[in-house]
Amino acid sequence: MKVAIIGSTHAGVFAAKEVLAQNPNAEVHIYEKNDTVSFLSCGIALWIGNHVSSPDRMFYESPESLAKQGLHVHMHTLVGKADLVDKVLTINDLQSGEQTEERFDKIVITTGSRAVKPNLPGIDSDKIYLAKNWDDANALKKVSEDIKSAIVIGAGYIGAELAEQLSVNDKQVTLIDALDRVLANNTDETYSDVFAKAYQEHGVELALEQRVVSFEESDQGITVTTDKGSYTADIAILSIGFVPNTSLFEGQVDMLGNGAIVTDQYMQTNVPDVFAAGDASTVFYNPTQEHDYIPLATNAVRQGILVGRNIVKPTVAYQGTQATSAVELYGLAYASTGLNQSSAAKKGVKTQTVSIQEDYRPNFMLTTDKVTASLTWEVDTRRIVGGAFLSKHDISQAANVVSLAIENKMTIDQLAMTDFFFQPNFDQPINYISSVAIAAASQS
Repeated sequence: MKVAIIGSTHAGVFAAKEVLAQNPNAEVHIYEKNDTVSFLSCGIALWIGNHVSSPDRMFYESPESLAKQGLHVHMHTLVGKADLVDKVLTINDLQSGEQTEERFDKIVITTGSRAVKPNLPGIDSDKIYLAKNWDDANALKKVSEDIKSAIVIGAGYIGAELAEQLSVNDKQVTLIDALDRVLANNTDETYSDVFAKAYQEHGVELALEQRVVSFEESDQGITVTTDKGSYTADIAILSIGFVPNTSLFEGQVDMLGNGAIVTDQYMQTNVPDVFAAGDASTVFYNPTQEHDYIPLATNAVRQGILVGRNIVKPTVAYQGTQATSAVELYGLAYASTGLNQSSAAKKGVKTQTVSIQEDYRPNFMLTTDKVTASLTWEVDTRRIVGGAFLSKHDISQAANVVSLAIENKMTIDQLAMTDFFFQPNFDQPINYISSVAIAAASQS
Protein backbone atom coordinates (compact mmCIF):
# COMPACT_ATOMS: atom_id res chain seq x y z
CA MET A 1 0.00 0.00 0.00
CA LYS A 2 1.44 3.34 -1.10
CA VAL A 3 0.17 6.34 0.85
CA ALA A 4 0.70 10.07 0.29
CA ILE A 5 0.47 12.50 3.21
CA ILE A 6 0.22 16.09 1.94
CA GLY A 7 1.39 18.40 4.73
CA SER A 8 3.16 17.69 8.01
CA THR A 9 2.13 19.84 10.90
CA HIS A 10 0.04 17.98 13.49
CA ALA A 11 -2.52 15.99 11.51
CA GLY A 12 0.03 14.97 8.88
CA VAL A 13 2.67 13.85 11.35
CA PHE A 14 0.26 11.78 13.44
CA ALA A 15 -1.46 10.33 10.38
CA ALA A 16 1.85 9.23 8.86
CA LYS A 17 3.09 7.64 12.05
CA GLU A 18 -0.17 5.84 12.73
CA VAL A 19 -0.53 4.56 9.17
CA LEU A 20 2.91 2.99 9.48
CA ALA A 21 2.25 1.69 13.00
CA GLN A 22 -0.92 -0.05 11.85
CA ASN A 23 0.55 -1.18 8.51
CA PRO A 24 4.31 -1.82 8.89
CA ASN A 25 4.68 -2.81 5.23
CA ALA A 26 3.07 0.37 3.91
CA GLU A 27 5.09 2.82 1.83
CA VAL A 28 4.24 6.18 3.39
CA HIS A 29 5.38 9.42 1.74
CA ILE A 30 5.18 12.82 3.44
CA TYR A 31 5.24 15.93 1.23
CA GLU A 32 6.04 19.23 2.95
CA LYS A 33 6.84 22.54 1.25
CA ASN A 34 8.65 24.00 4.30
CA ASP A 35 11.79 22.86 6.11
CA THR A 36 10.20 21.93 9.46
CA VAL A 37 7.50 19.59 10.73
CA SER A 38 5.29 19.53 13.85
CA PHE A 39 5.77 23.18 14.88
CA LEU A 40 3.76 24.10 17.99
CA SER A 41 2.62 27.51 16.83
CA CYS A 42 0.56 27.99 20.00
CA GLY A 43 3.86 28.78 21.69
CA ILE A 44 4.71 31.81 19.55
CA ALA A 45 3.45 34.41 22.03
CA LEU A 46 5.24 32.62 24.88
CA TRP A 47 8.48 32.67 22.89
CA ILE A 48 8.05 36.37 22.15
CA GLY A 49 7.57 36.89 25.89
CA ASN A 50 10.71 34.91 26.81
CA HIS A 51 8.85 32.00 28.41
CA VAL A 52 10.27 29.24 26.17
CA SER A 53 13.32 27.31 27.34
CA SER A 54 14.48 26.66 23.78
CA PRO A 55 12.76 27.19 20.42
CA ASP A 56 14.08 23.78 19.37
CA ARG A 57 11.66 22.27 21.88
CA MET A 58 8.71 23.76 20.03
CA PHE A 59 8.93 20.74 17.70
CA TYR A 60 8.11 17.19 18.77
CA GLU A 61 9.36 15.61 15.53
CA SER A 62 11.92 16.43 12.86
CA PRO A 63 12.31 15.26 9.26
CA GLU A 64 15.24 13.15 10.41
CA SER A 65 13.31 11.48 13.24
CA LEU A 66 10.40 10.68 10.93
CA ALA A 67 12.76 9.17 8.38
CA LYS A 68 14.34 6.99 11.08
CA GLN A 69 10.88 5.65 11.85
CA GLY A 70 10.59 4.36 8.28
CA LEU A 71 8.67 7.20 6.63
CA HIS A 72 9.67 8.67 3.27
CA VAL A 73 10.02 12.39 4.00
CA HIS A 74 10.13 14.91 1.14
CA MET A 75 10.88 18.40 2.42
CA HIS A 76 10.82 21.57 0.28
CA THR A 77 8.35 19.73 -1.91
CA LEU A 78 5.11 21.20 -3.20
CA VAL A 79 2.20 19.18 -4.51
CA GLY A 80 1.19 21.31 -7.49
CA LYS A 81 -1.65 19.21 -8.87
CA ALA A 82 -3.80 16.44 -7.43
CA ASP A 83 -6.06 14.03 -9.30
CA LEU A 84 -7.89 12.53 -6.36
CA VAL A 85 -9.98 10.05 -8.35
CA ASP A 86 -6.96 8.45 -10.02
CA LYS A 87 -4.70 9.14 -7.01
CA VAL A 88 -2.04 10.93 -9.06
CA LEU A 89 -0.01 13.80 -7.62
CA THR A 90 2.22 16.23 -9.50
CA ILE A 91 5.15 16.92 -7.21
CA ASN A 92 7.51 19.89 -7.47
CA ASP A 93 10.93 19.84 -5.81
CA LEU A 94 11.33 23.48 -4.77
CA GLN A 95 15.11 23.22 -4.56
CA SER A 96 15.98 21.40 -7.79
CA GLY A 97 12.96 22.53 -9.82
CA GLU A 98 12.30 18.93 -10.84
CA GLN A 99 8.68 17.93 -11.43
CA THR A 100 7.42 14.36 -11.20
CA GLU A 101 4.15 12.45 -11.15
CA GLU A 102 3.39 9.75 -8.59
CA ARG A 103 0.43 7.39 -8.27
CA PHE A 104 -0.80 6.22 -4.87
CA ASP A 105 -3.29 3.83 -3.35
CA LYS A 106 -4.36 6.30 -0.65
CA ILE A 107 -4.11 10.07 -0.32
CA VAL A 108 -4.30 11.95 2.99
CA ILE A 109 -4.96 15.70 2.84
CA THR A 110 -3.40 17.45 5.82
CA THR A 111 -2.53 20.75 4.18
CA GLY A 112 -3.58 22.75 7.21
CA SER A 113 -4.73 26.34 7.16
CA ARG A 114 -3.37 29.74 6.20
CA ALA A 115 -3.61 33.03 8.01
CA VAL A 116 -6.28 35.42 6.79
CA LYS A 117 -4.59 38.31 5.01
CA PRO A 118 -7.21 40.72 3.66
CA ASN A 119 -6.67 42.56 0.39
CA LEU A 120 -6.24 46.05 1.83
CA PRO A 121 -4.04 48.97 0.74
CA GLY A 122 -0.53 48.59 2.18
CA ILE A 123 -1.04 44.98 3.30
CA ASP A 124 2.27 43.88 1.75
CA SER A 125 4.38 46.14 3.95
CA ASP A 126 7.37 44.40 5.52
CA LYS A 127 6.32 45.99 8.81
CA ILE A 128 3.25 43.75 8.94
CA TYR A 129 3.82 40.36 10.55
CA LEU A 130 1.87 37.11 10.84
CA ALA A 131 1.85 34.58 13.69
CA LYS A 132 1.24 31.26 11.97
CA ASN A 133 4.36 29.21 11.19
CA TRP A 134 8.01 28.82 12.12
CA ASP A 135 9.16 31.54 9.72
CA ASP A 136 6.58 33.94 11.16
CA ALA A 137 7.73 33.11 14.69
CA ASN A 138 11.38 33.74 13.87
CA ALA A 139 10.61 37.05 12.21
CA LEU A 140 8.45 38.20 15.14
CA LYS A 141 10.98 37.08 17.73
CA LYS A 142 13.77 38.97 16.00
CA VAL A 143 11.88 42.23 15.58
CA SER A 144 10.20 42.16 19.00
CA GLU A 145 13.52 42.57 20.76
CA ASP A 146 14.06 46.02 19.25
CA ILE A 147 10.61 47.57 18.86
CA LYS A 148 8.97 49.92 21.35
CA SER A 149 5.39 49.63 20.08
CA ALA A 150 3.09 47.26 18.23
CA ILE A 151 -0.44 47.13 16.87
CA VAL A 152 -2.11 43.73 17.16
CA ILE A 153 -5.07 43.22 14.85
CA GLY A 154 -7.48 40.55 16.07
CA ALA A 155 -8.47 39.97 19.70
CA GLY A 156 -8.98 36.21 19.57
CA TYR A 157 -6.70 33.86 21.49
CA ILE A 158 -3.59 34.46 19.38
CA GLY A 159 -3.92 38.24 19.23
CA ALA A 160 -4.86 38.38 22.91
CA GLU A 161 -1.75 36.43 23.91
CA LEU A 162 0.54 38.48 21.69
CA ALA A 163 -0.84 41.76 23.05
CA GLU A 164 -0.40 40.53 26.62
CA GLN A 165 3.15 39.29 26.16
CA LEU A 166 4.27 42.42 24.34
CA SER A 167 2.72 44.66 27.01
CA VAL A 168 4.36 42.87 29.95
CA ASN A 169 7.66 43.26 28.12
CA ASP A 170 7.32 47.03 28.11
CA LYS A 171 5.98 47.52 24.59
CA GLN A 172 3.22 50.02 23.92
CA VAL A 173 0.39 47.96 22.47
CA THR A 174 -2.81 48.76 20.61
CA LEU A 175 -5.26 45.89 20.22
CA ILE A 176 -7.77 46.30 17.37
CA ASP A 177 -10.83 44.16 16.73
CA ALA A 178 -13.98 44.55 14.65
CA LEU A 179 -16.11 43.08 17.45
CA ASP A 180 -17.17 44.94 20.56
CA ARG A 181 -15.26 42.80 23.08
CA VAL A 182 -11.86 41.18 23.48
CA LEU A 183 -12.10 37.42 23.03
CA ALA A 184 -15.65 37.94 21.80
CA ASN A 185 -15.69 34.64 19.89
CA ASN A 186 -14.24 32.74 22.85
CA THR A 187 -16.05 34.14 25.89
CA ASP A 188 -19.19 35.86 27.00
CA GLU A 189 -19.21 39.29 28.64
CA THR A 190 -18.69 37.86 32.14
CA TYR A 191 -15.14 36.99 31.16
CA SER A 192 -14.21 39.41 28.38
CA ASP A 193 -14.92 42.37 30.68
CA VAL A 194 -12.38 41.00 33.17
CA PHE A 195 -9.74 40.73 30.47
CA ALA A 196 -10.55 44.17 29.05
CA LYS A 197 -9.88 45.66 32.48
CA ALA A 198 -6.59 43.75 32.73
CA TYR A 199 -5.45 45.07 29.36
CA GLN A 200 -6.26 48.62 30.33
CA GLU A 201 -4.44 48.26 33.65
CA HIS A 202 -1.35 47.20 31.69
CA GLY A 203 -1.50 50.14 29.31
CA VAL A 204 -2.94 48.34 26.28
CA GLU A 205 -5.13 50.60 24.16
CA LEU A 206 -8.29 48.77 23.11
CA ALA A 207 -9.64 49.83 19.71
CA LEU A 208 -12.81 47.75 19.54
CA GLU A 209 -15.66 47.81 17.02
CA GLN A 210 -13.19 49.06 14.43
CA ARG A 211 -12.49 47.61 11.02
CA VAL A 212 -9.07 48.09 9.46
CA VAL A 213 -9.25 49.78 6.06
CA SER A 214 -5.58 50.42 5.18
CA PHE A 215 -1.93 50.34 6.18
CA GLU A 216 0.72 52.95 5.43
CA GLU A 217 4.41 53.00 6.22
CA SER A 218 5.86 56.17 7.71
CA ASP A 219 9.00 57.42 9.39
CA GLN A 220 7.42 56.43 12.69
CA GLY A 221 6.75 52.84 11.55
CA ILE A 222 3.38 51.80 10.21
CA THR A 223 0.01 53.50 10.48
CA VAL A 224 -3.10 51.36 10.67
CA THR A 225 -6.25 53.21 9.65
CA THR A 226 -9.65 51.91 10.73
CA ASP A 227 -13.16 53.13 10.02
CA LYS A 228 -12.93 55.13 13.26
CA GLY A 229 -9.33 56.29 13.62
CA SER A 230 -5.62 55.83 12.94
CA TYR A 231 -2.90 54.18 15.05
CA THR A 232 0.86 54.22 14.53
CA ALA A 233 3.46 51.80 15.88
CA ASP A 234 6.77 50.21 14.93
CA ILE A 235 5.03 47.08 13.60
CA ALA A 236 1.59 45.59 13.07
CA ILE A 237 0.70 41.94 13.65
CA LEU A 238 -2.21 40.26 11.85
CA SER A 239 -4.07 37.64 13.90
CA ILE A 240 -7.57 37.72 12.46
CA GLY A 241 -8.08 34.03 11.89
CA PHE A 242 -7.37 31.11 9.57
CA VAL A 243 -8.97 29.51 6.54
CA PRO A 244 -8.42 25.99 5.17
CA ASN A 245 -5.51 25.65 2.76
CA THR A 246 -7.44 23.46 0.32
CA SER A 247 -7.72 25.34 -2.98
CA LEU A 248 -5.77 22.55 -4.68
CA PHE A 249 -8.71 20.20 -4.16
CA GLU A 250 -11.63 22.47 -5.09
CA GLY A 251 -14.28 20.71 -7.14
CA GLN A 252 -12.93 17.27 -6.29
CA VAL A 253 -14.21 16.71 -2.74
CA ASP A 254 -17.15 17.96 -0.71
CA MET A 255 -16.34 21.15 1.19
CA LEU A 256 -17.96 23.74 3.40
CA GLY A 257 -18.27 27.24 1.97
CA ASN A 258 -14.91 28.24 3.48
CA GLY A 259 -13.07 25.32 1.84
CA ALA A 260 -12.99 22.92 4.80
CA ILE A 261 -13.13 19.35 3.48
CA VAL A 262 -16.07 17.35 4.79
CA THR A 263 -15.29 13.85 6.06
CA ASP A 264 -17.32 11.04 7.56
CA GLN A 265 -16.72 9.70 11.06
CA TYR A 266 -13.76 7.67 9.76
CA MET A 267 -12.01 10.73 8.23
CA GLN A 268 -12.90 9.53 4.72
CA THR A 269 -13.89 12.15 2.12
CA ASN A 270 -16.57 11.49 -0.47
CA VAL A 271 -13.80 10.26 -2.81
CA PRO A 272 -12.83 6.64 -2.06
CA ASP A 273 -9.40 6.22 -0.45
CA VAL A 274 -8.96 9.96 0.06
CA PHE A 275 -8.85 11.15 3.67
CA ALA A 276 -8.60 14.58 5.28
CA ALA A 277 -7.70 15.75 8.78
CA GLY A 278 -6.68 18.78 10.80
CA ASP A 279 -7.14 22.41 9.78
CA ALA A 280 -7.91 21.35 6.21
CA SER A 281 -11.05 19.52 7.28
CA THR A 282 -14.28 19.85 9.19
CA VAL A 283 -14.88 18.50 12.66
CA PHE A 284 -18.06 17.06 14.13
CA TYR A 285 -18.98 19.57 16.81
CA ASN A 286 -20.77 17.74 19.61
CA PRO A 287 -22.53 20.73 21.19
CA THR A 288 -24.46 21.38 17.96
CA GLN A 289 -24.29 17.83 16.54
CA GLU A 290 -23.18 19.31 13.19
CA HIS A 291 -20.07 19.59 11.04
CA ASP A 292 -18.10 22.78 11.68
CA TYR A 293 -14.71 24.34 11.12
CA ILE A 294 -12.64 24.60 14.32
CA PRO A 295 -8.89 24.71 13.66
CA LEU A 296 -7.21 23.43 16.82
CA ALA A 297 -4.07 21.33 17.25
CA THR A 298 -5.94 18.95 19.56
CA ASN A 299 -8.50 18.22 16.85
CA ALA A 300 -5.74 17.72 14.28
CA VAL A 301 -3.84 15.22 16.42
CA ARG A 302 -6.88 13.03 17.08
CA GLN A 303 -8.04 13.18 13.47
CA GLY A 304 -4.57 12.28 12.24
CA ILE A 305 -4.47 9.21 14.48
CA LEU A 306 -7.89 8.18 13.19
CA VAL A 307 -6.69 8.37 9.60
CA GLY A 308 -4.06 5.80 10.48
CA ARG A 309 -6.56 3.57 12.24
CA ASN A 310 -9.01 3.70 9.32
CA ILE A 311 -6.71 3.85 6.29
CA VAL A 312 -7.45 0.23 5.27
CA LYS A 313 -11.03 -0.13 6.49
CA PRO A 314 -13.41 1.84 8.74
CA THR A 315 -12.47 0.79 12.25
CA VAL A 316 -12.52 3.58 14.83
CA ALA A 317 -15.12 6.34 14.62
CA TYR A 318 -14.40 9.98 15.41
CA GLN A 319 -15.94 10.97 18.75
CA GLY A 320 -16.24 14.61 17.76
CA THR A 321 -14.95 17.70 19.51
CA GLN A 322 -16.07 20.29 22.03
CA ALA A 323 -13.38 22.81 20.96
CA THR A 324 -11.98 22.78 24.49
CA SER A 325 -9.32 25.46 24.96
CA ALA A 326 -7.61 27.67 27.51
CA VAL A 327 -5.57 30.84 27.79
CA GLU A 328 -3.67 32.63 30.54
CA LEU A 329 -3.47 36.42 30.46
CA TYR A 330 -1.96 38.59 33.19
CA GLY A 331 -2.07 35.70 35.65
CA LEU A 332 -5.73 34.96 34.97
CA ALA A 333 -6.44 31.42 33.77
CA TYR A 334 -9.46 30.98 31.51
CA ALA A 335 -10.63 27.61 30.19
CA SER A 336 -13.76 26.81 28.23
CA THR A 337 -15.46 24.11 26.23
CA GLY A 338 -18.39 24.05 23.85
CA LEU A 339 -20.86 26.90 23.54
CA ASN A 340 -21.63 29.95 25.63
CA GLN A 341 -24.98 31.71 25.37
CA SER A 342 -23.73 34.15 22.74
CA SER A 343 -22.17 31.53 20.47
CA ALA A 344 -25.16 29.23 20.97
CA ALA A 345 -27.50 31.95 19.71
CA LYS A 346 -25.36 32.33 16.58
CA LYS A 347 -25.62 28.57 16.01
CA GLY A 348 -29.38 28.57 16.55
CA VAL A 349 -29.23 26.51 19.75
CA LYS A 350 -31.71 27.60 22.43
CA THR A 351 -29.77 27.65 25.68
CA GLN A 352 -29.64 28.98 29.19
CA THR A 353 -26.50 29.89 31.16
CA VAL A 354 -25.76 30.28 34.84
CA SER A 355 -22.63 31.72 36.45
CA ILE A 356 -21.36 31.49 40.02
CA GLN A 357 -18.33 32.79 41.89
CA GLU A 358 -16.83 31.15 44.96
CA ASP A 359 -13.49 30.28 46.57
CA TYR A 360 -11.96 27.20 45.01
CA ARG A 361 -11.14 25.81 48.46
CA PRO A 362 -12.25 26.50 52.06
CA ASN A 363 -11.45 29.93 53.44
CA PHE A 364 -9.94 28.39 56.58
CA MET A 365 -6.94 27.68 54.37
CA LEU A 366 -4.24 30.34 54.58
CA THR A 367 -4.80 31.22 50.91
CA THR A 368 -7.49 30.68 48.33
CA ASP A 369 -8.67 32.29 45.10
CA LYS A 370 -12.04 33.11 43.63
CA VAL A 371 -13.30 30.98 40.74
CA THR A 372 -15.92 32.19 38.30
CA ALA A 373 -17.71 29.25 36.68
CA SER A 374 -20.41 29.13 34.00
CA LEU A 375 -22.45 26.30 32.57
CA THR A 376 -24.58 26.42 29.42
CA TRP A 377 -27.27 23.88 28.58
CA GLU A 378 -29.88 23.22 25.91
CA VAL A 379 -33.25 24.34 27.25
CA ASP A 380 -35.43 21.54 25.85
CA THR A 381 -33.18 18.60 26.71
CA ARG A 382 -31.15 19.97 29.66
CA ARG A 383 -28.13 18.60 27.79
CA ILE A 384 -24.88 20.38 28.70
CA VAL A 385 -23.42 22.22 25.70
CA GLY A 386 -20.76 24.44 27.25
CA GLY A 387 -18.80 25.57 30.27
CA ALA A 388 -16.23 28.20 31.22
CA PHE A 389 -13.96 28.88 34.21
CA LEU A 390 -11.80 31.84 35.27
CA SER A 391 -9.42 32.23 38.21
CA LYS A 392 -5.90 33.06 39.30
CA HIS A 393 -5.93 29.42 40.39
CA ASP A 394 -5.33 26.75 37.73
CA ILE A 395 -8.85 25.75 36.73
CA SER A 396 -7.92 24.34 33.33
CA GLN A 397 -8.92 20.75 34.03
CA ALA A 398 -12.45 21.82 34.91
CA ALA A 399 -13.02 22.55 31.23
CA ASN A 400 -11.88 19.02 30.40
CA VAL A 401 -14.43 17.63 32.86
CA VAL A 402 -17.26 19.55 31.20
CA SER A 403 -15.91 18.58 27.77
CA LEU A 404 -16.30 14.94 28.73
CA ALA A 405 -19.81 15.65 29.98
CA ILE A 406 -20.75 17.24 26.64
CA GLU A 407 -19.29 14.36 24.63
CA ASN A 408 -21.31 11.90 26.65
CA LYS A 409 -24.49 14.01 26.37
CA MET A 410 -24.84 14.44 30.10
CA THR A 411 -27.53 16.69 31.52
CA ILE A 412 -27.07 19.39 34.12
CA ASP A 413 -28.88 17.12 36.57
CA GLN A 414 -26.41 14.28 36.04
CA LEU A 415 -23.37 16.56 36.39
CA ALA A 416 -24.83 18.05 39.58
CA MET A 417 -24.83 14.56 41.14
CA THR A 418 -21.49 13.35 39.72
CA ASP A 419 -18.95 12.24 42.33
CA PHE A 420 -16.00 14.61 42.88
CA PHE A 421 -13.59 14.29 45.80
CA PHE A 422 -13.20 16.79 48.64
CA GLN A 423 -9.86 17.60 50.22
CA PRO A 424 -9.19 21.10 51.63
CA ASN A 425 -5.91 21.51 49.78
CA PHE A 426 -7.73 21.20 46.50
CA ASP A 427 -11.41 22.10 46.70
CA GLN A 428 -14.59 22.72 48.70
CA PRO A 429 -16.89 19.99 50.04
CA ILE A 430 -18.90 20.79 46.92
CA ASN A 431 -16.49 21.22 44.04
CA TYR A 432 -17.08 24.37 41.97
CA ILE A 433 -17.98 22.20 38.97
CA SER A 434 -20.69 20.59 41.06
CA SER A 435 -21.74 24.00 42.40
CA VAL A 436 -22.34 25.49 38.97
CA ALA A 437 -24.21 22.35 37.86
CA ILE A 438 -26.38 22.46 40.97
CA ALA A 439 -27.09 26.13 40.30
CA ALA A 440 -28.06 25.27 36.72
CA ALA A 441 -30.34 22.43 37.77
CA SER A 442 -32.09 24.64 40.33
CA GLN A 443 -32.83 27.37 37.77
CA SER A 444 -34.51 25.27 35.11
